[in-house]
Amino acid sequence: MTALTDYQQNLAVGTEMTSKIKEEVDEIVNQLEDKLSTLCRTIWENPEIGQQEFKSHDTICDFMESLGYTVTRHAYGLPTAFEVLSGSGGRLVNFNAEYDSLPGIGHACGHNLITTSSVTAFLTLAKTIEKLGIEGRVQLLGTPDEEGEGGKPKLIAAGAYKGVDVSLMAHPFEGCDSGDGNYYPDGIAGFRMVGRQKFTAEYFGKPAHAGSNPWDGVNALDAVVSAYNNLALLRQQIQSTERIHNVFIESDKVVNIIPAYAKATYHVRSAKLRGLRALEAKVKKIVEAAALATGCEVKMEG
Repeated sequence: MTALTDYQQNLAVGTEMTSKIKEEVDEIVNQLEDKLSTLCRTIWENPEIGQQEFKSHDTICDFMESLGYTVTRHAYGLPTAFEVLSGSGGRLVNFNAEYDSLPGIGHACGHNLITTSSVTAFLTLAKTIEKLGIEGRVQLLGTPDEEGEGGKPKLIAAGAYKGVDVSLMAHPFEGCDSGDGNYYPDGIAGFRMVGRQKFTAEYFGKPAHAGSNPWDGVNALDAVVSAYNNLALLRQQIQSTERIHNVFIESDKVVNIIPAYAKATYHVRSAKLRGLRALEAKVKKIVEAAALATGCEVKMEG
């Protein structure tokens, strides 16, 4: 009976604390709502591709400094990365802010929303634990070039996440369940994201005049097209949580010359590391087979 009473008392205290924290968070968000909305819109109205997010970098840094925080600009050797730290002792909670856009179509991936949600989360947590006297540290990390090479691996290598106990980020996504189990159950906010491996392939052939002596040529464009078609066939045999996609980046431009050069980028995605490595190996075999079938040489990087 005593154990049950203790449990009920602890539950009551926990419920009261949770309610108090929610009130603090609501108050902070309400106070900053207009400024956060302006931050979000400014980033959205000024899209910048990866490694060129200079205005976004400065906008976010200026915003955080205006609220009294010390900001490390160009953090960890990356020109458009930044870091903000708050608190002392206890565990370290990291929030990631992405702010690069897609080439030609702006913030279709919603990175302006990612920045705003991470900034909001950082501010509410930092201010709440300070007001309630709770030990803990909070880190806001600007992670550039997420649509390209990816800033996070570079930041990991530079030690930006050293000592972090939990790393968090929210990503906008369409609100429909495709039935493949990607959403968490019971209304829990979240989406199961798959891991990604990227590599490029360059195909080297031999030029020849397409009208007079095409038989002397080795067609690099044929190789990249062959790989594309065979990857399309492979998709029938992959898991529902796996993805393969690629684009042609470059090829020779003269139509009456057999293309001696072509380049493509490949992305492979899977829910588990083991699956990612296995699928990547299959994709690379197809790339190699395309080169072999057309008589080309192939060079892969990534």
